[in-house]
Amino acid sequence: MASCKPLDGEERMMSELNRFQSDQVIVKLQNWAKERASIRTMLLTSTRANPHAIVDPLSDYDIVLVVEDIRPYYQDRNWLDEFGEVLVTYWDPIYQSPETGIEIFGNVVQYSYGLKIDFTLWPISQVQKIAEGKRLPADLDVGYAVLLDKDGVTDRLAPPTYTVYIPAPPTKAIFDKVVEDFYSDAPYVAKCLLREELIPAKWCLEYDMKHLFLRQMLEWRMELDYAWSMPVGALGKGLKKRLSTVTWTALEATYAGAGLDENWEALFKTLNLFRDVGEQVAAGLGFEFPNELDRRVTIFLREYRTKGAALLGR
Repeated sequence: MASCKPLDGEERMMSELNRFQSDQVIVKLQNWAKERASIRTMLLTSTRANPHAIVDPLSDYDIVLVVEDIRPYYQDRNWLDEFGEVLVTYWDPIYQSPETGIEIFGNVVQYSYGLKIDFTLWPISQVQKIAEGKRLPADLDVGYAVLLDKDGVTDRLAPPTYTVYIPAPPTKAIFDKVVEDFYSDAPYVAKCLLREELIPAKWCLEYDMKHLFLRQMLEWRMELDYAWSMPVGALGKGLKKRLSTVTWTALEATYAGAGLDENWEALFKTLNLFRDVGEQVAAGLGFEFPNELDRRVTIFLREYRTKGAALLGR
């Protein structure tokens, strides 16, 4: 009979090493880190370290390097070339960790042959401080695997729960606020379209109405199907695979090009989808969706489109 005894630090690390031994990127990272005395620990985090996440060949590698001193790695950046030709990079400034107050930094590296690595650099005191705490920070609790530990500093790290990005059901006040904010943006989109101001119209429709509020409603709708157990991907990643085909097709129809008329239609389609999904979420949570608000805003927009055009001589 297999033992159910939890793995100790060394056993857990060996299990993780065996899990990733066929991944050539990880093997190269490990071999490189082993040869650098200043690198004491290396962790893989995020999607590739989460057994419940959707991973494909395009998934990034999120790597935490625990080093004796982060500043040489910030000042001399040639070490990035060890993994191929660098195409572009983004660098954080050195900043204080919100969990510990200790200075850390990160960068995002896109290599010319397709590999993307997000490096985070920690001093040894950072991982020691985290090990002393009761909770893992979000970027570890989402999933981590120990790829290298020369000093055993990760032995006292709690295992990840993989639950940090699973949302709780919204309260009635939170639900109502999302609905209110969504509808309050619609008249501004209409005004911008009447003025033929495409950039602010797009910003408000695509970012405010859809990315902030419709996406939130879609994520709540997804959670109803998964009993509030599914981690939410950043920026809506994973929604296509977890929403119904009907809902996803309706969402695709809300995206338009530069034409004013097609953006008017996209606005009304966005309202329709928000109402349909909002009604489902409200029913699932025992709330009421404000259909009267939706009706009044829709009527206003249709009349405003005609009257506004006449006022502007169009």
